[in-house]
Amino acid sequence: MPNIRIMLWVALAAILYLNYDAWMRDYGAPAANAPVSTTTAAPGSASNPTPAPVTLGDTVPQAAAPAAVTPAPAGIATPPAAQGAANNADPGAELSVRTDVLAVHINLKGGDLDQADLLQYPLRKDAPDVPVRLLNHDNLNTTYVLQTGLAGDAGQAAPTHKVSWSAAAQDFTLAAGADELRVPLTWSDAAGLSVTKTFIFKRGSYAIDLVYDVRNTGATPRNLAAYSQILRHWEHASRSYFDVETYSFKGPAVYDGARSRDLKVEDGEDSHFLATATNGWIAALQHHFVAAVVPTPNLAYRYQLTVQDSQYLLSATGPMQSIAPGASSQWGEKLFVGPKLQAQLAATGPSLERTADYGRLTVIAQPLFATLNWVHSKIGNWGWSIIIVTALIKLIFYPLSQASGRSMAKMRAVGPRMKQIQETYKDDRAKLGQAMMELYKKEKINPLAGCLPMIVQIPFFISFYWVLLESVEMRQAPFMLWVTDLSAKDPYFILPLLMGGAMFAQFKLNPAPPDPMQAKVMQFMPLIMTAMMAWFPSGLVLYWLTNTALSITQQLRINQVVEAEANKPRS
Repeated sequence: MPNIRIMLWVALAAILYLNYDAWMRDYGAPAANAPVSTTTAAPGSASNPTPAPVTLGDTVPQAAAPAAVTPAPAGIATPPAAQGAANNADPGAELSVRTDVLAVHINLKGGDLDQADLLQYPLRKDAPDVPVRLLNHDNLNTTYVLQTGLAGDAGQAAPTHKVSWSAAAQDFTLAAGADELRVPLTWSDAAGLSVTKTFIFKRGSYAIDLVYDVRNTGATPRNLAAYSQILRHWEHASRSYFDVETYSFKGPAVYDGARSRDLKVEDGEDSHFLATATNGWIAALQHHFVAAVVPTPNLAYRYQLTVQDSQYLLSATGPMQSIAPGASSQWGEKLFVGPKLQAQLAATGPSLERTADYGRLTVIAQPLFATLNWVHSKIGNWGWSIIIVTALIKLIFYPLSQASGRSMAKMRAVGPRMKQIQETYKDDRAKLGQAMMELYKKEKINPLAGCLPMIVQIPFFISFYWVLLESVEMRQAPFMLWVTDLSAKDPYFILPLLMGGAMFAQFKLNPAPPDPMQAKVMQFMPLIMTAMMAWFPSGLVLYWLTNTALSITQQLRINQVVEAEANKPRS
């Protein structure tokens, strides 16, 4: 079986699989879709339009029964006051928080994170000054906010996301040389309960620590439960073959401490999801970016998804904890608002890096990305990293490829004899097959030897596809010359054309199929593959072009060796 025929069919099967997988994600089990906000307002703008009323976001979750008293950990002091004016900001005002990587608005009405600009990630490469806006509350159709608070017993006041908080200043900026920025909000009631809710931002990090310091100076115990919830607008959107970004899952996801699960908002069962888990997380996923909540470790939290009209609310609610009179307590959670940088995600929560979803072949894709990342750390260019890793993969499977290449070279050498047999038995397919098998046996040719190397390449091809599609590290990453974004299609289709030319050259290098009609069909396969791959990420086309070029080089060398062996005088 000719090597090129197998390779082309394998590539076609891989591409068909990718399209089938996307179709199943879209139509077999429709997924929620909430697009990256395209708001172009400049970061840090003084004001925002009044958000439309949101009924779903008014929900305060019900907490479980009270747990044992949780005393304040020793050695933990109340966070210092933030830099700024001494007077409290007006309740309902927007606090502006700016670090080296984030520009965030915190609404004092609830203490919500309702706007987040990712300063180092332009929305478009041709507009570098307009960052991706992840969280947003401008209107109902772009609502995407992160709500946090403490739920209490019915009939008692509690610092939920519906109360007004106070702050010592309205603008907070990470100082030059500082590694940490604290933004404390305060709330108290007439019964003696006081709470300081502190957001802790760190230099270079998209993870945000959330710490509650609670003090009960009243005469009765107070029961409180921490909760966080992600409120987001969603709308169904179909996958598009011409837009690879639509292939990435968009919607809510949970991790229960053992496995992660994407929740399809339009699925009847998923839209009523309810579970209890320890050491997990909740997240709102989209292409390249994520907002996530990592609850307090070793506590059982209730995860719940609620869908209403064009919004979903994904919440994580902890157990009730009783604060005795005169006692204090402290607990907290971790938030993440930013790109799917796997190192930061892994450091923020258990298996949070799984939000970079590589699909069913994660077991291959994760080491593949790790290798690419390591090579990139040495040379600083993702395109050359792809070429080098492709060469390494080719080197690893060299023994298999060599066996395949020798078989193909021998088939090419006996081509005239095969053609003669085909002419002799063209009217008798049974005798033709028998004669061909006798020839293979005599010349020690295994016609199936080319299958294994090609089959091995299928998972690597698919894994490369998902790594290039999902890894934000390669978003807008340039290679050289006209290739300015390896995660997008080649704007001038030069790489696909080069790939098609290389595949045609490989087709001519290998023995032609015995069936003339099949041979004609195979001649058009490079053209078909070029048309299909033209819309895939240019990094994936670069991988396939490199792999084909290396295969041609290897096959040329093997052909020379086999020809020399055939012409060598026998003793």
